[in-house]
Amino acid sequence: MKIVRVEEIEDAVRRLSMDVNYYIRDELREAYKKALEKEVSEIGKEVLSQIIENVELAASEQLPVCQDTGVSIVYVEIGQEVKIEGGNLYDAINRGVSRGYKEGYLRKSVVRDPLFNRVNTGDNTPAMIHVEIVPGDVFRITFMAKGTGAENMSRLAMLTPAAGVKGVRDFVLKTVAEAGPNPCPPIVIGVGIGGTFDTVGWLAKKALMRKFGSRHPDPNYAKLELELLDEINKLGIGPQGLGGRITALDVRIETAPCHIGALPVAVNLDCHAHRVGVWEK
Repeated sequence: MKIVRVEEIEDAVRRLSMDVNYYIRDELREAYKKALEKEVSEIGKEVLSQIIENVELAASEQLPVCQDTGVSIVYVEIGQEVKIEGGNLYDAINRGVSRGYKEGYLRKSVVRDPLFNRVNTGDNTPAMIHVEIVPGDVFRITFMAKGTGAENMSRLAMLTPAAGVKGVRDFVLKTVAEAGPNPCPPIVIGVGIGGTFDTVGWLAKKALMRKFGSRHPDPNYAKLELELLDEINKLGIGPQGLGGRITALDVRIETAPCHIGALPVAVNLDCHAHRVGVWEK
């Protein structure tokens, strides 16, 4: 049985919370460069060039890629043969977030009460934590710093099965078109299809955590991902909404079984910074 101590988890989350805000993953950097090659708009090219320069400066100076350092989304995959020792998993994660956001001088963006008493918690906790039990002895943490500009433009619809592929396609395109420049394109788009009202949003966010270039294992959905990416990039929104060919860098779909009378769909948008990191023991 694999043993994972809460001190390890806390330190991993502390480092992840800073690293994802300072260092862009290699595959995202490559996506920027490919987007620059494909962009035809001169303004779009200039914006993409500035984005590339910004991420290089952030890494060299250890400064946040964006001033909105986001809500902490923490996805934990725990194997059935793993034992956590030394304390509570959720407490360890939140201690790690608190330390990382304080030590990294990152903006704290979480309020304790959403409506009546919107007082900042002062350390970006609590994190939004999702835990999944999986076979084996894997222990993996995927950390996402999710800014609100893109999150606010995300949408969910409870379609009927009669809507079919066209209904899903139309809803995704409508969501992106109405978002326009607000999510800071070029964006990454997570689409959840299936499940129930409460799970389809998580499917969409989980899709955002996949690697660039990964496709859905079902060829029908893999094809739909690429078709949606092509159609979105024909909308003309372009980098930072200033027009151009590159509105999105990637589209990913996650699916789940659902009721015979339902077709839930969620679209979760992420900005060009797309801050995701992984730690595994």
